[in-house]
Amino acid sequence: MADFKCNQPLVIARGGFSGLFPESSSFANQIALSTSLSNVVLFCNLQLTKDSVGICQTDIRLDNSTNVAVVFPKSQKTYTINGENVRGWFALDYTSDQIFNNVTLTQNIYSRPSLFDGTLPLSSVDDAIGVKPPGFWVNVQYDAFYTANKLSVSSYIQKTTRFIGISYISSPEIGFLKKMNGIINKAKTKLIFKFLEADAVEPTTKQTFSSILKDLSSVKSFASGILVPKEYIWPLSKDQYLQTPTSVVADAHKQGLEVYAYGFANDMPGSYNYSYDPTAEYLQFVDNSEFSVDGVLTDFPPTASEAIACLAHNKNAARPSKGKILVISHHGASGVYPGSTDLAYQQSVDDGADIIDCSVQMSKDGVPFCFNSADLLAGSNAMTSFMSRSTMISEIQPTSGIFSFDLTWTEIQTLTPQLNSPLPNSGLARNPANKNKGKFLTLSDFLDFAKAKAVTGILIDIENAAYLASKKGLSITDAVTTALSNATFDKQATQQVLIQSDDTSVLSKFNNVPAYRRVLSLKEIISAVPKQTVEEIKRYADAVNIPRSSIVETNGGFTTAFTNVVDQLHAANISAYVSVLRNEYVAIAFDFFSDPVVELATYIGRIGIDGVVTDYPRTADAYLRSPCSDLNAKVTYSILPAEAGSLLGLAEPEVLPPAEAPAPPLTVADVVDPPLPQVSSPSSSSPNGSTADTGARPVTAPPGSSGQTNAASMSLSLLGILLFSMLSVGY
Repeated sequence: MADFKCNQPLVIARGGFSGLFPESSSFANQIALSTSLSNVVLFCNLQLTKDSVGICQTDIRLDNSTNVAVVFPKSQKTYTINGENVRGWFALDYTSDQIFNNVTLTQNIYSRPSLFDGTLPLSSVDDAIGVKPPGFWVNVQYDAFYTANKLSVSSYIQKTTRFIGISYISSPEIGFLKKMNGIINKAKTKLIFKFLEADAVEPTTKQTFSSILKDLSSVKSFASGILVPKEYIWPLSKDQYLQTPTSVVADAHKQGLEVYAYGFANDMPGSYNYSYDPTAEYLQFVDNSEFSVDGVLTDFPPTASEAIACLAHNKNAARPSKGKILVISHHGASGVYPGSTDLAYQQSVDDGADIIDCSVQMSKDGVPFCFNSADLLAGSNAMTSFMSRSTMISEIQPTSGIFSFDLTWTEIQTLTPQLNSPLPNSGLARNPANKNKGKFLTLSDFLDFAKAKAVTGILIDIENAAYLASKKGLSITDAVTTALSNATFDKQATQQVLIQSDDTSVLSKFNNVPAYRRVLSLKEIISAVPKQTVEEIKRYADAVNIPRSSIVETNGGFTTAFTNVVDQLHAANISAYVSVLRNEYVAIAFDFFSDPVVELATYIGRIGIDGVVTDYPRTADAYLRSPCSDLNAKVTYSILPAEAGSLLGLAEPEVLPPAEAPAPPLTVADVVDPPLPQVSSPSSSSPNGSTADTGARPVTAPPGSSGQTNAASMSLSLLGILLFSMLSVGY
């Protein structure tokens, strides 16, 4: 551990903070330095203009990341590059004045913000070094191309290094690196051989890169390190799961070569093994029992920084007990296994959840069990076997479904669990290898499991109680009360019991057991909780579970404001939980850097939430075990909470998204529900197998389920950093 701290892997920022801002823009470079480890290295992909001025852009075709095609629409050309014809707009066809005075940057990855397109000029090498990075890395991808067109990269670098320091020079061209060996000061500048795809051909030797990899001793003759695609080290199966690591790192280190890995980006998910947590991927390269790379090249340098400085070698650290934040599972670890199954619950325990949850549903024959919703389509193959039971029940949901209370427990046990993404339009599937694993548990089985695992507590979620009582002759509150009593949860104080419902009359039913904490679940998006409403909530609940959008307001994927909802609840000594947190980058506001850890830091450190409800308990647990979760701790790096509106504040007013109407405040009428009806006699069976009632009608084929994305965000001083960065670059 001490050795790791002394020899921490480098964070190398590709084009600065290019995951958020246009590559190598003034914003990207400055904010990369402000939000990353103190020794962060800026990475510049060098291109040359017609007058031999160096600019920083990855793609040799400027039209992929600038508006050059609009400015010079008739200047498209075709060049032969490494044996292939490439058509586009190229830096060598323009003088530096033409580029700097006319061309502006655009974001070339569509999942990233386009807010700054057309507002920032390209950066020269001098501009990038002008922000005074601790280290500067120049990558020369196309020396042979520039040489063929009578431009000398080596001469440019030789002239540049007389005045400014370049810490690293990399290239996939062996001839160029051998040439630079006689030019650079090796005490100040390291030469790094960059490997491309395994079957690509190196221009000088005409060997494939996979062949060169087998002879690293030859690389040592002209370079001090290698820069390799991350898959060279941790290969993936065709199904995107990690395979056994290669010996590349060990082999290179044996030759005295440093090893740097590239291809890291929060919004380009790697293996399903990482559960969409980008920090987990970095840890795979810097915190395993076999090796550590010497640095990572990333589009998101703050995330790499937090992984290395805060999370690495921290697996066995204890969670702080003071001001303990509850990690509450959402249908178990439902990002890893089908929700509400035995495997999802076991995974949530393994991943550090304090509270495991059971959303209680009722079978037709009165068996309470855990399932994501009353509609069995949400997490099982019910459509396959029980399509004829599909009905529309407007009191429960606006779409048709196959409901638990229309099937017996024996029938429900025949269902196969399904792991579905709550973000169906994102293209981000959840752990396909586990798609149909696990079995559903009765409530009593769940309670036995919770006692056996000695978890901190349980959360029992109850919905649709009035409908079940009046239309189905089922008392879900009595079923829960009996199960808890049979498991003696009402006679112990060792494990917390949280009773959650969106119905205050349900919460009132559990008022007679002082040990139970009652949680009001809010489904509405609100902007405030007036004092009168808070006082009414306090009559029924000890805590409130709030949607993210009621705490952090967003517009177009950007945060705009933090509401006072949490503070208003805290003023009345009511705890506040936020739900549901998810690791998938599309569910996270841009202000959180597509990073679930920054989102956690915002809700916990900036907003002061008391508990997080999450599909991925491991991510929350890892953050809370980190020394960086204490914003007052003396650490070398801080995970800074976001500040609402900070990114929008950097944009030109004319490109801001249109303002949205504010959400309404929560009223007393929104909170208080009528008393639960008496339990009716069970209705007779209808021809399709469901029990008949006036609220249900058969349908021929229910539509597919849909998900909803909530994006949210947090700051210790990130706003200050962003504002400082603006001033530093003269914005």
